[in-house]
Amino acid sequence: MKTKLTLLSTALVASLTSTGIHAKESLQFKDVFSFKSAKSTQLSDNGQVLTFSATPYRGNATGQVYSLQSNTLIAEVERGTKPHINKAANWVAFTQVPTLLEKETTKKKDTLKNNLVLVNTQSGAQQSFADVKDYTLSDDGMWLAYRLNKKDDDAKVEDKTDSTKNEEDNAITPDKKDKSYALVIVNLSDKRTHTIENVFSYAINSANSQLLVSQSYSDGNNNQIALIELSDFNSSVLIDEPGVIANKIAWHPTDNIAAFTLGNYVNDDTRRRSYTLQLYKNEKLSTIDSPNKAWTLGKTATLEWSENGERLYFENHPKLAAKVKTKEYTDEASLYDFDTIVEHKGLNVWHNNDAQIKPREEQQWNEVNKNRHYSAVYHVNSQKVAQLSTPNMPEVALNPQRDVSLLGSSNIPYLEKIMYGGFFADYFAVNINTGKQTPIISNYPFRPSLAPNGEFAAYFSDSQIQLKDLKNNKVTSLTKAIQATFADDKHDYPSTQPGYGFAGWMTDSSQVLAYSKYDIWAFDVKTKQAKRLTNGKQSNTQYRVIKLDKTQVGFKKGDTLLVSAINLQTKQSEVAKLDLTTNTLTKVLSGNKRFDIVKKAKKADKYLFTSQTYSQFPDYYQTDFSFSSPKQVTTLNPQISNFAWGEKPELISYKGFDGEDLQGVLIKPAGYKKGDKVPVVVYFYRYMSQRMFDFPKMELNHRPNFPMFTSNGYAVFLPDIRFEIGHPGKSSTQTMINATQKLIDLGIADPDKIGLQGHSWAGYQSAFMITQTDMFKAVVSGAPVSNMTSAYSGIRLKSGLARQFQYETGQSRIGKNLFEAPDLYIENSPVFFADKVNTPILIMFGDKDDAVPWHEGVQYYLALRRAGKDATFLQYEGEPHHLKKFPNQVDFSVRMMQYFDHYLKGKPAAKWMTQGEAFVEE
Repeated sequence: MKTKLTLLSTALVASLTSTGIHAKESLQFKDVFSFKSAKSTQLSDNGQVLTFSATPYRGNATGQVYSLQSNTLIAEVERGTKPHINKAANWVAFTQVPTLLEKETTKKKDTLKNNLVLVNTQSGAQQSFADVKDYTLSDDGMWLAYRLNKKDDDAKVEDKTDSTKNEEDNAITPDKKDKSYALVIVNLSDKRTHTIENVFSYAINSANSQLLVSQSYSDGNNNQIALIELSDFNSSVLIDEPGVIANKIAWHPTDNIAAFTLGNYVNDDTRRRSYTLQLYKNEKLSTIDSPNKAWTLGKTATLEWSENGERLYFENHPKLAAKVKTKEYTDEASLYDFDTIVEHKGLNVWHNNDAQIKPREEQQWNEVNKNRHYSAVYHVNSQKVAQLSTPNMPEVALNPQRDVSLLGSSNIPYLEKIMYGGFFADYFAVNINTGKQTPIISNYPFRPSLAPNGEFAAYFSDSQIQLKDLKNNKVTSLTKAIQATFADDKHDYPSTQPGYGFAGWMTDSSQVLAYSKYDIWAFDVKTKQAKRLTNGKQSNTQYRVIKLDKTQVGFKKGDTLLVSAINLQTKQSEVAKLDLTTNTLTKVLSGNKRFDIVKKAKKADKYLFTSQTYSQFPDYYQTDFSFSSPKQVTTLNPQISNFAWGEKPELISYKGFDGEDLQGVLIKPAGYKKGDKVPVVVYFYRYMSQRMFDFPKMELNHRPNFPMFTSNGYAVFLPDIRFEIGHPGKSSTQTMINATQKLIDLGIADPDKIGLQGHSWAGYQSAFMITQTDMFKAVVSGAPVSNMTSAYSGIRLKSGLARQFQYETGQSRIGKNLFEAPDLYIENSPVFFADKVNTPILIMFGDKDDAVPWHEGVQYYLALRRAGKDATFLQYEGEPHHLKKFPNQVDFSVRMMQYFDHYLKGKPAAKWMTQGEAFVEE
């Protein structure tokens, strides 16, 4: 049975009696549905077009296209999602999905089809194409190619005679999930069309003149790879043999060269089918071999060109041994054959010598190792291939922009250690030209930073930034003599203290830019001299480089960088420009707001940024690099002005458990008057004060919707929490008591109307806190660990990892194993102190939680029930760690509000709170 959601229809309207003017509306749950966010934001290379999908929390999305030249909205596409701008920026393509009503009411989901909508960026005119499976646009915008989401006639089931049956026996059929569709080619300038049947894969070249297609038929007899001339649709067959297939196609970024992976369905074992890498150049085909002849390409191998087209990155793997044939029941005797019977067992053997426990091994097999590939590169000019990653060093951080070296890693020696000690790996510099692997550091928990030339690496160790010269293996401490904090002083885990990280390198590898707590520093790799580029310590401001291009290899001499500047005391953020020549800082965006630089046009002086506060949605603004005349582009949620949103957030200072100065964000309810003592909902996790200027997420899920509460008479408090290793429960409790008491002392919080809400790690904390204090009058605890002695040897189902590392070195902060310190595990487990609880608690869990064993919630509920305490347990069926299903998100949000309304405001309890709900109500 479902409880009636009375809050959805409750109207809470107040009036300003002093002025006679009606107040703004109080936010209701139904109001949250219409709040939009920008999804899949795209900025054209020339900086003239902005597009995204304006997606409400509940409802149909709208594709939007803006001209940044006129700063206007030029087109809206009903149900437009996943926008794509072609390189010439004359078209924006949207995938138009079915309506929400169709999605919710259609039982056979495979009958729902997407459409394609093209928007002309000059006129705003739209063209629609129905039932589109996928598509591609030519760079110049002249050609559109799309596959119709309809089965080809070739795939229809027909009556089979004996002769056709024999043909079927000889058929080379495609893999079950490999579907071919009719490909429609459209000339967008003159509307000419041409259709090619049974297309599996396809791609248009960068010259916008040719289309490479792989055609696949149900019997495989007519399979072929063909080249289509777009000018006249003439077709040239490159490969024609039964069962042939091109799984991936990648055209060179500038030249008329195509690469594709070629296989054949004749081998129906998809993991053991060999693919070759083919290069089509100068009207000829050639095969690119792996360095090791015993290696091959697999079906899932990827292809990627470097931006300048000098290198082609591909994936390969060692050929697999022949598959062992499973014994099957074939005759009467086989039914009683012991070996055949045992062959059909269902068993996993967990052995002490296994590097990984079986759930982790299974997860890694399915997600990583089943189709494991390694990286290799083909150098076009030299026609040589280098193997970049190997079974002994399986990971490489591929960046097609880097032309000398890449960062490689291997965690293989530490698979067992990861179960209890956290994540470790050996790191290497990998030469792109030769594949040579040069060791950087072993058994290391963080990621080092590799110089562009591959000759130096920087990493954090022994509380200092270390520089390693990879030519002679000499290691030098760069920061030992500097009076600055380079070790993260907020790190309160029982594990190695990390540094603040690296900004990057100069492109000539002469300097590495690294962070202290406040500043950006440049270290010369030859002289080892340091230069501080910012001066944040004096003003308690933290400077960090803003990286918009994730593939950027380094900084050039004379560059001017964009940096973020956050005052760690006031939380005010700014954006500044840092001139690397003069080391001067110039503020370009500042004020009592949060600013984020979102995107830069690839080939134009155009930037997108957002500006936000608690009551100001982060709409998009455009500017050039001068930032002198920014313009607001979007206004996605104008309805904010209709609601009594809440007062301006303010920072509250208090002491942590050990006397440390901490802060929290207090948001008073809308219309708050000085001297009022109001109900307060405390939401927390670890550090929260950095949210001072954040616009709240307008959704309903495992956390409170802040404006929902501040609009309806509650204050919301977001305190920072600190922990003592070995005693996370008591230290966080004392910190929370100090923080909450400060609100009481200020005369803001009604001491009899304070509620607590936390999820996951904060769910644990809230569940523990009520065993130590009666300060809180109601608690909503999501997915809490309640018994550390049982959770210690539980499993994180999503990753397959044993939870032991969380306690010994991670978030749970015990710092010792269960056998060394059983007293600490008991001390920090709320289930052992359930009889001390006097606070009503609402526990929420999804029974498919993939992070915390959901029976941790059952344990606490049963202990509280046995002790005669006021405890209610919400079990959401089929849900993971965070609620994903919309009805459940709404349901929990409503129940959370009802719970706090009763215990903090004295409203009548909802029926489910007093009588529960029957499993089946007749």
